[in-house]
Amino acid sequence: MHPARKQRLILVVILVALSSAAVGFVTYAMRSNMNYFYAPKAFAAGEVPFEKRIRAGGCVVPGSIVRDGSSLDVRFALTDGEAELEVVFDKILPDLFAEGEAAVVTGKLEKGGFVRADQVLAKHDESYTPPEVAESMSGKASCHGDAKI
Repeated sequence: MHPARKQRLILVVILVALSSAAVGFVTYAMRSNMNYFYAPKAFAAGEVPFEKRIRAGGCVVPGSIVRDGSSLDVRFALTDGEAELEVVFDKILPDLFAEGEAAVVTGKLEKGGFVRADQVLAKHDESYTPPEVAESMSGKASCHGDAKI
């Protein structure tokens, strides 16, 4: 093999190895920032890891909102039509958050089987349902119970 070709081949191999290592390091570093979406039925089936940041969504179950009188703590349940998931949130809820409306929460699954949310997103208009919620509830009644998603 000609020395110039050998030198180019070595350079290409080194560049590919360094690029692969860089992609590997970036992926490893981003693991802690990834939020996986789970429907309430996945929580009921035990498919959700504890103590990892996750997203969950569904419709807020009517009558499930319980506010603590001495703090900002709020407990409520989300449903996808098959199972319910209890959520605890300790901040101010969005103005559009209400019973029977779609919501997506971000937080961690605790050992008690509930999600301790650090963020709650509520739908923004009458016809919108977050894509993840719509997918998990496909074919079931909508949050208002009057139409299919």
